Amino acid sequence: MQVIFSGKHLEVTPSLREYAENKLVKLTRFFDHVQEVRVMESIMRNQQIVEVTLIADGTTIRAEERATDMYASIDLVIDKLERQLERYKGRFITRTRESLEGRKPSQANAGAPAPVESEDEESLPMIVRTKRFAIKPMDPEEAAMEMELIGHDFYVFRNAESDEVNVIYKRRDGNFGLIEPTVN
Repeated sequence: MQVIFSGKHLEVTPSLREYAENKLVKLTRFFDHVQEVRVMESIMRNQQIVEVTLIADGTTIRAEERATDMYASIDLVIDKLERQLERYKGRFITRTRESLEGRKPSQANAGAPAPVESEDEESLPMIVRTKRFAIKPMDPEEAAMEMELIGHDFYVFRNAESDEVNVIYKRRDGNFGLIEPTVN
């Protein structure tokens, strides 16, 4: 597992690096092949922020947490990643079993008693709405204006320069981010 540390408005000390690496090793129990982990530690408005991007088995998982102490931020982001990885691994195992049994997900539990969820277990999100719309070529600045006009946090558009589908989104700091997908 390759761990890449970077700091924004601070220098990553050896003690912070060691503390984070020791915590990150726990995440390898979810996936055997964690290829890369990127850790960005930053300070913004008296908040200690830790962003972790984990690439494992072809899946990218990202989490961000803030606290008044960098060590607390690391603990919080590790807890969040563990929950995300448990959820992902549970879904992956369920889908694999269903495909091996030749069942559709909706038929998997037909006739079987519903599993009882514990009170602290988070319910899994569901797709409750599907939208279809035509995407027109535009530049990212025009897409940002369109996004602001409709009042959404993201906007899907076809980039006029590259003719590829891109996504522009509003970041927590008020700026915009642009996602330009690539095919591996």
